[in-house]
Amino acid sequence: MKSKISAIFPLLVLLPLSGKILSGQGLLIPMDLTQTDHLKAYGAVYQALLDNHKVEWLLNYRGGSFLLPPVRSLEEMCRLRGVDCRPVSESQKMDIYVQVEAGNMERIELEKAPRLAVYVPPTYDPWDDAVRLALDYAQVPYSTVWDEEVLSNALGQYDWLHLHHEDFTGQFGKFYASFQNADWYKNEVRANNREAGKLGFGKVSQLKLAVAQKVRQYLQEGGFLFAMCSAPATLDIALAAHRTDIVPAEFDGDPADPRCQERLDYSQTIAFTGFRAITSPMVYEHSDIDVNNTFDVGAADAALEAPASRGPETYFTLFDFSAKYDPVSCMLTQNHAALVREFLGQDTGFRRTLVKDGIVLLAEVAGTDEVKYLHGLFGKGSFAYMGGHDPEDYQHLVGDPPTDLRLHRNSPGYRLILNNILFPAAKKKPLKT
Repeated sequence: MKSKISAIFPLLVLLPLSGKILSGQGLLIPMDLTQTDHLKAYGAVYQALLDNHKVEWLLNYRGGSFLLPPVRSLEEMCRLRGVDCRPVSESQKMDIYVQVEAGNMERIELEKAPRLAVYVPPTYDPWDDAVRLALDYAQVPYSTVWDEEVLSNALGQYDWLHLHHEDFTGQFGKFYASFQNADWYKNEVRANNREAGKLGFGKVSQLKLAVAQKVRQYLQEGGFLFAMCSAPATLDIALAAHRTDIVPAEFDGDPADPRCQERLDYSQTIAFTGFRAITSPMVYEHSDIDVNNTFDVGAADAALEAPASRGPETYFTLFDFSAKYDPVSCMLTQNHAALVREFLGQDTGFRRTLVKDGIVLLAEVAGTDEVKYLHGLFGKGSFAYMGGHDPEDYQHLVGDPPTDLRLHRNSPGYRLILNNILFPAAKKKPLKT
């Protein structure tokens, strides 16, 4: 059984007010089913932090609601963004505090808007990444970085980094079998090879390993990493393969090391261990970490591309955590729904048996080996990984139109993404009355 990380978080801090003060004692942004736009609510909270206001995150209170200071400009901003925001009186505020104190709830102060970065190649469109879709829709500002910025230590400028379906093994997403003749695939190969040469690397896999090691260093030094789709697994595969070659000739002109499996070094990885790399260029899969396909894990490349038994009516379950004793896990799983509809990706979910000990499992598909969402500590930093590509697109295919989040403004899956951008803003002690 995987252990749970208990963070030390629960102190009353008086919140300084600025601007025109309302007659009430606070502004409540409810995050239960009454909220008109859950996703833009996160953007409103982020903007309040940018404007130097302190915000209280009421864990497990009405779906993880937020309490803002009673400033008229904040109320107007919420109204303009279509976010339900309600003034509360002194007695109402005290009643909320009493409920929080008595139940499985907690008050966490958000202090400062974290600086956000998304690792993304210049060849990708914004809708290739569900996190960029969410940030853009919620009106949350972020920067983009790619290999040159990472290798020049630019990650130190940011509190939070996101990786999506990037392939850190240097195999261009393993789209070779289906798309080797497509213009977009050829352009991606050219762009990556050009970047590798520019930065002094002989092969893309060597460049991506260096980038992966910089990401690991960012974590060790205190950064927060959120990754989805194929990025979590390929990051660890690249790190484990630092002393061998798992890349077949179709991608880099020379064959993979025939003994690459036994030379994988799991001591270098972040979240996964004991996995096997899939070295066939004709298989759209990097390893047996992903549960989307059925594998004979006893054979190096015996991948059967038969989808696991699931469908669009499958749901994954969010685990219930103690807000007072494990507020970190609680923050990352705040939602108005305990069951969230499954969504596929190149890596749909993580095989439970390959997750390292000491990592918190945040969500699972009940009755299966699939861990959908997890969280762990690494050095001074922490990470959260989620399987799947787009929470509102069950089976996202190459060339599909972008998801219109105006149609999914109350998406519980997208809420899980946005919980992550506020996590670095949390003060490391809960508030006490």
